[in-house]
Amino acid sequence: MKAARPLLRAGSGLRFLGRRQDRGPDLADNDPLAGVANLFDLGLVFIVGLFLALLSSYRLQELFDPAAELTIVKKDANGRLEIISKKGRKIEARRVSKEKTKGRGERLGTAYRLEDGTVVYVPE
Repeated sequence: MKAARPLLRAGSGLRFLGRRQDRGPDLADNDPLAGVANLFDLGLVFIVGLFLALLSSYRLQELFDPAAELTIVKKDANGRLEIISKKGRKIEARRVSKEKTKGRGERLGTAYRLEDGTVVYVPE
């Protein structure tokens, strides 16, 4: 009769923890789309950087200041004007039309067209 072998000898139970068992090819090594997630993150960082560069080049940081007042005049390819005004957190957009109106009002200021074609509004 053989002597019973002990199931666990002192110090022998931890010898398998450090060794990796071979379970076949690692899926992460063979995945051709593994780097796409990193490219997506890089693209997001690039887009945010471009957005911040655009805001600072046009000096539009006031858009994010809750106490700032800002007025922007846009002109599209058809010649239509749109006035965008921001007072605090309230933003209004108005389209300028060529229709003539009647009524009473008060003079608010004067607009000048410069030689280079820009229009300057001077409030009174």
